[in-house]
Amino acid sequence: MTGSEILSKMRERFGGRLKEVSEKSPKRIYVTIDRADIREMTQFLHFDMGCRFNIASAVDTDKAFEILYHFTKDDAGVVFSVRVFLTDKNKPEIDALTPMMRGAEWIEREIHELFGVTFTGHPNPERLLLPDDWPDGVYPLRRDFVPPKRDDREVKKS
Repeated sequence: MTGSEILSKMRERFGGRLKEVSEKSPKRIYVTIDRADIREMTQFLHFDMGCRFNIASAVDTDKAFEILYHFTKDDAGVVFSVRVFLTDKNKPEIDALTPMMRGAEWIEREIHELFGVTFTGHPNPERLLLPDDWPDGVYPLRRDFVPPKRDDREVKKS
């Protein structure tokens, strides 16, 4: 099945719930959906269309957290990037994909830890990267993060 065929089936199934569709090339397709539709879209792409979940990525923009879920249809050489905007920057939440696909566990933990996005229903939201003594509520990849001041003392040479 080609990317165009999958996109056609996606349009049939999701209709007006696809907020934006952008075909950057025949091999790279972006779709924007509401956060409420992420599990259904994952069901469709991964389980119904046989796409493989690659990774998710996040960006803190001026107005929202943008989460991109990247799926590939390997035999067609197509990447689908499903974009979700979380506009409540004080309480960014989205359903976890981990209960559906164990492969999403670590990236959801990473995004939670570095951006403060809560993945509702995640079975293990423990820290993955930051040290144990990292302060709660401080997210180093957010736009408003202020790094601690460095100690500018000279390093003693041996």
